[in-house]
Amino acid sequence: MRLIFGLVLAAAATVLHAEAPPKFRTDADGPVDVKPVKKGEGDAVPLDWFQLVEGEFPPEGSAHAISGELIKVDHLERRFQLRVDRNDSQQRGFWDLPVDAGMLPYGSIYYLGAPADLRDVPLGTHLHGLFYLADPNDDTPLPVGPNNRQTPEAAFRRCFRLEDDFSLHVRQQQRWKIDKVDLATMKLTATLHEKGEAKGEPKLFDLLTSTRVYEGGGFGDLQSLKAGQSVLFNLTWVTLYGPGRITDIWLDESSHQLATAHQLERHRNHTRERGLPGWVTAVDDEAQIVTITFFGGVDPKLFDELTGIDDEPFGWPLSKPEDDPKAPKGTIAVALASLMTYDPVNDRKGGNILDIKKIPVEPGSSGVQIKVKCDMLLEGFRPRRIVRFFPATWKVEALPREEQFFGRE
Repeated sequence: MRLIFGLVLAAAATVLHAEAPPKFRTDADGPVDVKPVKKGEGDAVPLDWFQLVEGEFPPEGSAHAISGELIKVDHLERRFQLRVDRNDSQQRGFWDLPVDAGMLPYGSIYYLGAPADLRDVPLGTHLHGLFYLADPNDDTPLPVGPNNRQTPEAAFRRCFRLEDDFSLHVRQQQRWKIDKVDLATMKLTATLHEKGEAKGEPKLFDLLTSTRVYEGGGFGDLQSLKAGQSVLFNLTWVTLYGPGRITDIWLDESSHQLATAHQLERHRNHTRERGLPGWVTAVDDEAQIVTITFFGGVDPKLFDELTGIDDEPFGWPLSKPEDDPKAPKGTIAVALASLMTYDPVNDRKGGNILDIKKIPVEPGSSGVQIKVKCDMLLEGFRPRRIVRFFPATWKVEALPREEQFFGRE
């Protein structure tokens, strides 16, 4: 009897959960300039986009997808502009207008199938992004086009993820299969395949005399393109005059993997020089212990380097006799929302890593958290503040002056 009662309760809970209205609007509700409603008890209630909460990672599926071409970059502040792709929901007068956005501190960028920095992505690259509404207190002027028009996407100014076509298709286990190549008209017909099955209709892409062709461990040319090849490519001018122009094309798995491996090493070098980004989750002022949760969008192998040992990595002895000179160590530098630090050579404090643990992975989180016993707490070591962490084995050198925020206050 208890079993039957329990099954009834479980079934009822399942039905209630299935009928529960969504807590926020999603792309499934239609174009951004059409206001959806959710059905509740009584009158219909407008459904709003999820608004980010400071110091918290966003829920899965709460972002708005925008695709477009990269037309402007400020890599130091992690800001950029996309010319938004045309789609059927837009009026003609609102085609090709820009959205101006900045990367969230925990926002990730992918290029050629590996984590990247904005400086790695060439202007003109077609990108796919996930965005959130601007902070309600953000009064930065929005970019406008002719006749002071703005794209309907203009209010989505905080970017959670940005990736090129190559990265998107790798992540979704997709490849383009070449159906036909016509070098007389500079056209390439290809069909997208996912896990070996055709996905959608063939599309007609433009080739350029400057299209870069990668084959094996080197370069090919347009003559290397053949029907039947399973390829990846990056695009520009998407939706302007058709599906887009191919800027780069990778003809085989070897060339795919080589491109990704090169970008991955570039990312690793960039991160080792600037520190692992994360935010302070908790601080024990009395014990001088800082808990850091690291952001996602970082090569997981870099977290393996947290356990490296260096007896005296900072050039000075540990200040407390109870500290273990043979334990993993590291230093913390205060950072801004753009992940820029002040003067990381001199403005770091740290000590022994007391704990390295896995925590539940959330959107924007790496699922890696550490506790560091510091010799001194800086003002920036406060909950929800952004920091960068340098494991003991990472050599910390002065960054180019433009990358240091010191002196700009």
